[in-house]
Amino acid sequence: MLKKSGAVPIFLLLVLSLIWGTSFILIKQGLKVFSPDVVGALRVTAASLFLLPLALPRLRELKQGDHFKLLVSGLMGIFFPAFLFAWAQTRLNSSLAGILNTLSPLWTMIFGALFFTQRFRGFAIVGIVISFTGTILLAVSRSGGSVTGFNVYALIIVAACALYGANLNWIKFKIHDLGSLTITSVSLLFIGPFAAVYLFGFTDFVETMANKPGAWQAFGFITLLALMSTAIANLMFVKLLKISTPLFASSVTYIMPIVAVMWGVIDGEKLVVGHFIGMAAILGGVYLANKK
Repeated sequence: MLKKSGAVPIFLLLVLSLIWGTSFILIKQGLKVFSPDVVGALRVTAASLFLLPLALPRLRELKQGDHFKLLVSGLMGIFFPAFLFAWAQTRLNSSLAGILNTLSPLWTMIFGALFFTQRFRGFAIVGIVISFTGTILLAVSRSGGSVTGFNVYALIIVAACALYGANLNWIKFKIHDLGSLTITSVSLLFIGPFAAVYLFGFTDFVETMANKPGAWQAFGFITLLALMSTAIANLMFVKLLKISTPLFASSVTYIMPIVAVMWGVIDGEKLVVGHFIGMAAILGGVYLANKK
């Protein structure tokens, strides 16, 4: 049951699903010009600059030890996943990346049980086994319809989801006293300089922008990704949590992959039966793992 009646929670849910579901095709467009490390570094740098005006005044809220905790949160939840998703999508369809991203809630449960004394509910273990079986099926399915060979790039997204899961537990149990806006903006403030130094000092970003055709268009795609998916969507999610229930808000996990697949098909990606079976297994497993 929603805490507030009306269309606002449903509207926010649909917009969030659209934003996060679109992020994978934006990464794909950026990779047409930039290397994956440029895509990751540019995404983090741009998002950090966008939330800089919100982060600076919130530094006064921090207590001793919060700076390190927020740095760790930024590295696990934003910095490394930005690079991993870009790297994985050099050999993985954006639609499949969107489906694999739904493993994040399962990793949240696993890390909670292993390190934070959380307990699995009845269907959780079954759901985890089914979802990871679906992951394997996605990794071995080929566009030609065969299931020979293993695409290790799927495991890169699994690793990124594991970082997401670890970060959510870290936030819940280590920095739960800070507001969501403070956690997001200040974490980006702390990791932004690392991304910027890497972007301008260790990649060919400047040369590519100056000489390669289509660079400015790709730059626009990655900037849009940073502003919408990394910054604005997180603020909207906090708002959704305030006016609805956690169960309702978490349903974005099930809608987002539909958007990712839709964009992938529009962009010419081909899916076979094995892909659809794997997707169904992952979504069904996530549902069972979160079933009360």
